[in-house]
Amino acid sequence: MKEKLQNYRRDFHKFPESGWTEFRTTAIVAQLLMDWNYEVLLGRDAIDESYVMGRPEESVIQKHIQRAIEQGADEEIIKKMEGYSGVVAILDTGRTGPTTAFRFDIDANDVEESTNESHRPSSEGFRSVNPDVMHACGHDGHTAIGLGTAEFIANNRNDLKGKIILIFQPAEEGVRGARAIAEKGHLDQVDYFVAGHLGFNLDSGYFSPKASGFLATTKLDVTFRGKSAHAGAEPEAGKNALLAAATAAINLHAISPHSHGSTRLNVGQLTAGTGRNVIPELAVIKLETRGETTELNEYMLDKAYKVLNGAAVMYDVEMDVKKVGEAGTAECDEELVTILTEIAKGIPEFDNIVEDHKLGGSEDASVLMAKVQEHGGKAAYVFLGSKIAAGHHNSKFDFDETVLERGYKVFTHTVKKLNGV
Repeated sequence: MKEKLQNYRRDFHKFPESGWTEFRTTAIVAQLLMDWNYEVLLGRDAIDESYVMGRPEESVIQKHIQRAIEQGADEEIIKKMEGYSGVVAILDTGRTGPTTAFRFDIDANDVEESTNESHRPSSEGFRSVNPDVMHACGHDGHTAIGLGTAEFIANNRNDLKGKIILIFQPAEEGVRGARAIAEKGHLDQVDYFVAGHLGFNLDSGYFSPKASGFLATTKLDVTFRGKSAHAGAEPEAGKNALLAAATAAINLHAISPHSHGSTRLNVGQLTAGTGRNVIPELAVIKLETRGETTELNEYMLDKAYKVLNGAAVMYDVEMDVKKVGEAGTAECDEELVTILTEIAKGIPEFDNIVEDHKLGGSEDASVLMAKVQEHGGKAAYVFLGSKIAAGHHNSKFDFDETVLERGYKVFTHTVKKLNGV
């Protein structure tokens, strides 16, 4: 299994796919799950398309589908996806017992991977072959751990009870994919739910059964539409979308923080204009708000809308705002945290257990956790410590692959604990 986990990870690392374009990854995962006799749900059977956020336009989707086929994806499985990536797999033992669900995210980042020979994926031949996308966060490792866990469950089904659901989730980056899975109803009857992440400021050999510090967040794409004109001959005829966007960007960062907790706002991208002598007709900004609580994020979002509308009025341009991602805060259930703590204590590869580790960011799993808890189930989010070569989302990101085996043990021991006969 150790060798399988590494091979899975390195294969996914070499062929990374960003959110809602993970067609090769989905096809490979689905084929293995079918081979292991899971009930495999794809496409609109896995997600509610009305809750999909931040999915690329159809022409882009088709290009990624074609690339996935060229890189080894099964064309028949691709057809079953109906243009939507991600897998939900179900194994029903037929014996009375709890329903347990696990989430493994499968998407990569929009980052060009380092070609430096000191970067192990480059020197050992598994660097990304896809331009401007790489697994710079560790989701390739999560997917590998998920497959190892799936095989263990399939091989030991006669010693298990209840039902087990495995979610291989698309588009975690930008918190765009979980809502469509949650609203499909897969988690409505779940008793226990576990998700997690490797790295995140915990060294190899460390484990935390409880994540805290989830920030609620909203992601927005904002388009300003003005009117182009000759910048020298007829400037008064134009309506400058670039200036509207620039004004908005500056003033968004001037929103006052809140006394009740941490808030964040970031304009990460501004694209505008066609030439130095043309009044810019179109401008697009991509931004995010965050808050320590859902209420604090709503405060930031409300202020952001006011700034955006004000900038549009000031420059007499039209504005369109599109929500492309959203997640809330999350709380782990202590009952499940206690179980996971005891499991980790029985795994000798963990030298240190950190009772509570702060995420300090946002995570799509919070949507899934909330859905489980809404229906009376218990949820937890764990951290698998791993030494990393560079920070998450950095072009030189890489992790200590011994975490794959430790992660495999955490999830499989959890299965045995919760669903063992």
